[in-house]
Amino acid sequence: MIYILLITSVITFIIFGWDKRLSIKHKRRISESTLLGFTFLGGTVGAILGMLIFRHKISKKSFLLKLGGIILIQAICIYFLEKYS
Repeated sequence: MIYILLITSVITFIIFGWDKRLSIKHKRRISESTLLGFTFLGGTVGAILGMLIFRHKISKKSFLLKLGGIILIQAICIYFLEKYS
């Protein structure tokens, strides 16, 4: 399971970096739903690192709120999985 999360985080990190590159070049961007989707599927660490390292999406409050919601949902799921398994 840890390998899947690691791979998903690396892919998410790369997607955040690629989107930042597209942003700089004024080209068509990767949608926020795609970025958040990969984050939701286990790429939270990669998303946070990508945001910090590439300085990408850190000033967009709506995106940060959605990201925070995803992290909260994941934390609640982890809590219940640990408690009831």
